Amino acid sequence: MRPELLEYHLDWLFAATFNIAKKTENATPKELARLLRFAPYDSGLLTPLLALGKPAITFIDLFGEYYTNIVNAKKDGKKVVMTTFCFDPAIFYAVDNLVPVTLEIGTALTSMLWKRGSYDFMDFCTEVGFSETGCSSQRGAMGAYLAGAGAQIDMVALNMGGVCDTNANAYSFAAQYLDVPYYGLDYPAELTTKEVQEYHHKDYREFIKFIETHSGCKFDIDRLRELLEEKKIQDALLDELEEMQRIVPNPVPGLYHILIYASRYIYSGRKKYTKMLREMVEIVRQNAAEGRSGLNTGEEKVRAFQIYIDNYSLNVGMWDWFDKNGISHMGSILSRTFSDDAPYTTGIPGTTYRINTKNLDTMIDSLADINARMPMTRTIRGPYDAPHMWLEDTISLAKIYKVDCCIYNGTPGCRNTWSNVKLIARDLEEAGFPTHLVYADSFDGRVESWDTTVMRMEEFFSIRGLL
Repeated sequence: MRPELLEYHLDWLFAATFNIAKKTENATPKELARLLRFAPYDSGLLTPLLALGKPAITFIDLFGEYYTNIVNAKKDGKKVVMTTFCFDPAIFYAVDNLVPVTLEIGTALTSMLWKRGSYDFMDFCTEVGFSETGCSSQRGAMGAYLAGAGAQIDMVALNMGGVCDTNANAYSFAAQYLDVPYYGLDYPAELTTKEVQEYHHKDYREFIKFIETHSGCKFDIDRLRELLEEKKIQDALLDELEEMQRIVPNPVPGLYHILIYASRYIYSGRKKYTKMLREMVEIVRQNAAEGRSGLNTGEEKVRAFQIYIDNYSLNVGMWDWFDKNGISHMGSILSRTFSDDAPYTTGIPGTTYRINTKNLDTMIDSLADINARMPMTRTIRGPYDAPHMWLEDTISLAKIYKVDCCIYNGTPGCRNTWSNVKLIARDLEEAGFPTHLVYADSFDGRVESWDTTVMRMEEFFSIRGLL
């Protein structure tokens, strides 16, 4: 690890970036341009972000608050729990002295904000013994915390151990290296049987015992109910945004997707996330009423669905390229909630979740059901073509949203998808959806440059007659 990277606390850097950006809310174009001259790396992310208006300001405020809480955790007498994007954070906010830090979010931010990305942090993980073939989405931020360049971690909590082997190994390795308590929830091999559901609910209760033991605090039942009631509101707003995406042209701006799922992974159940979603719905309703696309270019030429994750290249390169070419981003599996009122879950009873806040038991069961249906946990937990999994969900979504093509973005370390990604591409082609496989690493630009990725996508869209 280069010494200069240890000079600045990673969480502080994020907090400072977003807190300063929040102050631009009322800045004039001249003032904003002058500010961004002093933040050349950040400008590539902040400029398109700020162009989104109110939802972007709330998003920036939300992230600034989130990382400030991490920075101040020890001073405020709180403990920091390292967790994954597939773990709904509402459970942590129901404990008075817990602050969650989500690795994949930190890795994506470094990729989008800085030319150097998180390469040094990724490499540090391998230097201290972690596999270099592990998923880059964890290694990017994990290296910072292992090296002491981030918050002091007090415990590690994982949801979906076994669904993604490199994810499970990353968090287990981090817990051992840092010598902190670790709990890994099992994933549900099947969503609809009573036996599996009961096991998962019991497992979640054991996890709650773990949290209470190592945090030294009991769950606040009233706070948990408040969080889940707020989450109901959030799910309803997300359902409306998803429903409006079915309109042609799609009135939802492409960048909304990353705001939606990034905020959900760190602030689920928090009111500031609700505020951002309400602001989004208001803008999208107006776009829909006026028949306007969410694209900056205005004209929707192609509707593309990301069958896995997005590409987090420097300066939101993928979204910019989509926008310039009239390609409407129809979301990815990260965008979906699988609440029982979501527009794409009709006809698949038992595979969704419903929030019940009647008593503590129903709330715990609801949280367990939500976690069983987080991205990857639900979609990529076994054979890709088994019922209620990757292929079935993808074709259902592609049909509902009238997409013209499908695109796979991932990481070389994601063996759960690469083991069958060519098979799902074949099946999607047979179902009538041209499918492009991106061989880059969504977080590590050293695997394939963004320019090369664009060249390959241009070739795909041209040969398939899409553009």
